Amino acid sequence: MSLERARAWVAQDPDPETREELAALIAGAEAGDEQAAAELEARFAGRLQFGTAGLRGALGAGPLRMNRVLVAQAAAGFARYLLARATGDAPTVVIGYDGRRNSDVFARDSAELFQGAGLRAILLPRTLPTPVLAFAVRHLGADAGVMVTASHNPPADNGYKVYLGGADEGAQIVAPADAEIAAEIDAVAAAGPIGDLPRATDYAIADESVVDAYVAATAAVAPAPAGAEGMRWVYTAMHGVGWETMRAVLERAGYPLPETVPEQIAPDGAFPTVAFPNPEEPGAMDLSFARARETGAEFVIANDPDADRVAVAVPTADGWRRLTGNDIGLLLGARAARAAAGTPGASLACSLVSSPGLGEIARRHDLSWHETLTGFKWISRAPGMVFGFEEALGYLVNPDTVRDKDGISAAVAILGLAAEARGRGATLADLVDELADDIGHFASGQVSIRVSDVSIIARTMAALRQDPPTAFGDAPVVRVDDLLRPAEGEPGGDILRFVLEGSSRVIFRPSGTEPKLKAYLDVRGDSREDAQGRLAALEEAVRRILG
Repeated sequence: MSLERARAWVAQDPDPETREELAALIAGAEAGDEQAAAELEARFAGRLQFGTAGLRGALGAGPLRMNRVLVAQAAAGFARYLLARATGDAPTVVIGYDGRRNSDVFARDSAELFQGAGLRAILLPRTLPTPVLAFAVRHLGADAGVMVTASHNPPADNGYKVYLGGADEGAQIVAPADAEIAAEIDAVAAAGPIGDLPRATDYAIADESVVDAYVAATAAVAPAPAGAEGMRWVYTAMHGVGWETMRAVLERAGYPLPETVPEQIAPDGAFPTVAFPNPEEPGAMDLSFARARETGAEFVIANDPDADRVAVAVPTADGWRRLTGNDIGLLLGARAARAAAGTPGASLACSLVSSPGLGEIARRHDLSWHETLTGFKWISRAPGMVFGFEEALGYLVNPDTVRDKDGISAAVAILGLAAEARGRGATLADLVDELADDIGHFASGQVSIRVSDVSIIARTMAALRQDPPTAFGDAPVVRVDDLLRPAEGEPGGDILRFVLEGSSRVIFRPSGTEPKLKAYLDVRGDSREDAQGRLAALEEAVRRILG
């Protein structure tokens, strides 16, 4: 690698921390330090690729890290994209940010660059959840939105998530917009240092009316019924930005405030109490469970750090049990289906790796059902969608106001279900069992392999395509769907779906946001015990196949 590229990067970097970091690596490489040279190579061997998830990566200096140079190039490139397609007034862009390290810095840089490029930039007033930004794009009639967040990624990461207004209704970008924006970013990066990009500090700061409007719309999702009185529950923000907004929504909707997890309630980008700030990860909710035991809580609700996901746990005789993302999705799907029954064109939607039980719910209520590629950029675009979910704890219960997953509105819907059940002496766990008795006993699981070398994922997917298994344990494979070559009307992607005898399936796909290979398992049994037994056997078979 030419050291000249690294020196040029240092020269344009406005951040003293990353300048010093990169200068030290350059000095080490010049002195013959092989480790420093290898680290430089790792940072300059390419660029973080801008795609339908925007940008996401570890903080640090260089084009393969998240930093102020890369963000400036991204903002300037996105501005060029919007200006090239503008047909009237200057496009309006809303910018939000969470509590991760440098999120506020990246957001202000973006606002200055958008304003300097001739756009109308509006910065949200403080750290706020991602769904507030998604709401603001539609509420303000903006042409686009940017959220600086890495959601539930490891503490060292940050990201840049992009939305489009207008015909896209405030949803995340999809192809071909991602490639077109990426081309503009590359052109900016090739044109010269970021110091040459025009900036302006007269961007607008959104007033509290935007947040108030989100709070009002979200509280209206499920105003507290009579059974909510005296309800005891625990909430954690997972060191994120959810609590302030959640509290305002709860007060507006009339729910009793929860006991909170004090160690995790305030935003803290270091995430000191969790290895991974993701409610799905083992151990992430342990403090919540301890607090629930102390307070005699009936259930636990957790948001991830940017509050676009929600997790739920319930007490059992053996301790606290997290409901799966599919458990919650089916409960919320049934809720939406009851409300939408008889509505012409109404549909339920989920990602193709989420529970097929949603299709059964749709059929029973005479609604359409759509399976999409993973990610709410696809789910939110399903025709007639009144509810959408993905098994990774993402739920969209109010598509008229937010076109992205929203962990706060979903939490309010869950509270409504819990309160209604409580009014007749039932619990959330009872609701899960009652729904299974009605639609069938679906069970879902996941085998997830985290790698340090992402090439392992590509090699594994290639091996599964070249020599596909003919059976998973005792279950023969009856069909293999390779979605790199989808049938007409099917979604396409790097996904392999194995349909097995006995209403089971296994789906393999690389994670879109983390260095993981994921296998999604779905079975249907005659009872809960039967379904769990089938799932355990299938999981063992998948682990054997993956080695």
